[in-house]
Amino acid sequence: METKVWLETELKGIESWEKDQKGIWFWERIGRLPFKILDKLTPNFIQKKISVLLDELGQFVQNGGQYLTQEKLILARINKHSENEITAISEIATLPLMTMDQIGQDLKTNRSNLATIQGATTGVGGIFTLAIDIPVLLGLSLKTLQEIAIAYGYDPKDREERIFILKCLQFVSADIVGKQAILNELSSYYGQDKAAKSEMISQLQGWREVVYTYRDQFGWKKLLQMVPIAGILFGAMTNRSMIHDISEAGIMLYRKRRILEKLDLVQSE
Repeated sequence: METKVWLETELKGIESWEKDQKGIWFWERIGRLPFKILDKLTPNFIQKKISVLLDELGQFVQNGGQYLTQEKLILARINKHSENEITAISEIATLPLMTMDQIGQDLKTNRSNLATIQGATTGVGGIFTLAIDIPVLLGLSLKTLQEIAIAYGYDPKDREERIFILKCLQFVSADIVGKQAILNELSSYYGQDKAAKSEMISQLQGWREVVYTYRDQFGWKKLLQMVPIAGILFGAMTNRSMIHDISEAGIMLYRKRRILEKLDLVQSE
């Protein structure tokens, strides 16, 4: 039974998590240096490939592009946990929060495992495959956040939801000041402030800066992946860690939205 008291207790837990988020470590700032080296040493054909993939990510804001996840696959996963068959994302909001949480945790585990394999694969060639790993991992991050959005009943086909997803992505790589600013921006989604949402969308027109900032803030976690062969181990470990962190942030931020909406329903009854 999702009582008002229970929902408020769960909400406090999320707010505590938000306060615990820390800024960039000193070593993470140092860790951005490899990407300056990467820009200078990487052959032009790889640079062009990165540019093409980053351009494709820009389409995500507008229409989802090739990164828009398949709704049917997630609905099938959800139906394994639901007593009644769910045929549309709009119906997911009726599920208990604990069911949504279970689906979200399953997605986090599954996508972290996938990132482990992908990181090991691109860790084989050191600095050159690292250049390919960056946009691939960004794509996996976007798809993971979309799947978590659906798990909590939000449709990534909605452009506003894709903006929220990019903000979740920014939140993970931001410093402590940036995290607080993003949390303040996301509050407009909780309050259904349309004017604030429009302003947020306007700010994200410079999406390329968002993508490059995310790339540069991979930090020291990716430093040792530049070593050929040894990069297999480090690539697997760091990619797993990054998707785990992204999934956790997505779950917490979408969970907060769903709890607040459930509280509104409880109070209106």
